[in-house]
Amino acid sequence: MLVVGDGCMHGETIDYQREIARLKKERKAIILAHFYQVPEIQEIADFVGDSLFLAQKAASTDAEVIVLAGVHFMAETAKIINPSKTILLPVLKAGCSLADSCQPSDFSSYVKQHPDHAVVTYINCSAEIKALSDIVCTSSNAEAVINSIPLDQPIIFAPDENLGKYLEKVTGRKMLLWSGSCMVHEDFSLEKLLALHRSHPQAKVIAHPESEQHILKIATFIGSTKKLLDFVQSDDSKEYIVATEAGILHMMNALVPQKLFLPAPSYEENTCACSECEYMKMNTLEKLYLCLRDQQPRIELSDQLIRQAGIPIERMLEI
Repeated sequence: MLVVGDGCMHGETIDYQREIARLKKERKAIILAHFYQVPEIQEIADFVGDSLFLAQKAASTDAEVIVLAGVHFMAETAKIINPSKTILLPVLKAGCSLADSCQPSDFSSYVKQHPDHAVVTYINCSAEIKALSDIVCTSSNAEAVINSIPLDQPIIFAPDENLGKYLEKVTGRKMLLWSGSCMVHEDFSLEKLLALHRSHPQAKVIAHPESEQHILKIATFIGSTKKLLDFVQSDDSKEYIVATEAGILHMMNALVPQKLFLPAPSYEENTCACSECEYMKMNTLEKLYLCLRDQQPRIELSDQLIRQAGIPIERMLEI
């Protein structure tokens, strides 16, 4: 497909798919994309997955350049795991509302107030927050991480309070929860969701554990993005209302096209009436092409921060 973009000379057209493939080979690069990326990026990526899968692929690749089609904390994680490699993020401003809800100075003070607590942080946080942690987790392995900590060891869990409450319920552990949240997973309208369910009474509600408690209470299945994908493939139902970022529906439709997937409706009156991450959607094929062409923006972290943040990530990957 030929597309005209801002990165072109006047009157010039660029086949972004072809040029990205050429540059990827030339730069000895690999493209890692999150499930929440736009479909055309998911289709051109070498690997598409959740945060845990992307971290694992970043740890195992022999590519010289890693392009992380996602948000800033994901690219930082790739840099921490691969300090000698070039890590590119198509849009440097592609942040995360959850990561922004936990600032290093505030969290450092909080940790110092509870020196006897093990610090578990969700991977959706900055490198500085990871460096203050004992172990990192993703939504895929969070339960296993919590269960790996001795029962007599008190725990701080940050930054997602909703995920923390869910983990308290499934593990039976009482934890100190940082009051952070993801704007995408807090934007689901229960009233609209119930109305949608009335029009699709056979549909199962499935939800990401970052969602608010009133959404989780009506969900048939709760799981990470990867676990949601596994569930819709193995489950016998034909219709689902999906309470997580709407980008996951592209992969669901690709894996089981005979089933119907409906995005859980949001409070906002936007074009798709679903909940989308504005940061994830900053990435486009054109910006991915420019990123590979110019090898910018690059993620740079200090050696000290890489060492400190690498310890809790390594502990997670061992589990």
